Amino acid sequence: MAAHYDLQEQEQLDELKHFWNRWGTLISSVIIVACLCFGSWRAYEYWQAKQGAQAGALYEEVERAAEAKDLTRVERAYSDVKANYGSTTYAQQAALMAARALYEGGQADKAQAALQWVAAEGKDPGLQAMAKLRLAAIQIGNKAYDEAIKTVSGSFPLDFQALAADRQGDALNLQGKSSEAIEAYRKAYRQLGEGNDYRRLVEVKLAALGADALGNIGVGPDGAPAAAKPASGN
Repeated sequence: MAAHYDLQEQEQLDELKHFWNRWGTLISSVIIVACLCFGSWRAYEYWQAKQGAQAGALYEEVERAAEAKDLTRVERAYSDVKANYGSTTYAQQAALMAARALYEGGQADKAQAALQWVAAEGKDPGLQAMAKLRLAAIQIGNKAYDEAIKTVSGSFPLDFQALAADRQGDALNLQGKSSEAIEAYRKAYRQLGEGNDYRRLVEVKLAALGADALGNIGVGPDGAPAAAKPASGN
């Protein structure tokens, strides 16, 4: 019996050697690749965490500088986070904050450039939409109405579509295109929903044009809708 077991073990050992001679190199390669992939993934996770922490620190610097109204520091910190961590959400948020501070500080051109960067290069659709809306407001203020309409045209996340239509209505109204402005305002009104306070503002804009939200258009003495300067909103 012992000899029988020895023979059986030897056969199993021979089979194992044959299997390893045939597949051993492949198995070893797969194991090595798997280990390398795992190691690379862990290294990438560490790199991402480090990037996020450093970008977050610069975002906080932009925030502190904005609160202090130190525009030089705002620009420096924003430029750093954009140059080194431009793909992070912190960079986009820093750009929005910097744009507000720069605009309020009388540097509208630099504010516009920061918003254009987020609108064009931002990875977060919500932050991109915010940048476009604020950019369009500056363009309207500069009487660049066609540019503003272009900025708020195209695809927007659902939560921002009404505001984009409202901003478009503002630009069209200031161009004297009352009928087109009314349609844009009505689109905004329909999308805002009954519980939204901003809906009342859109309704006021429509009333100023001699129209209502449901499709009835009033006319003035000259037979055309009366145009009025839209209320500003951001």
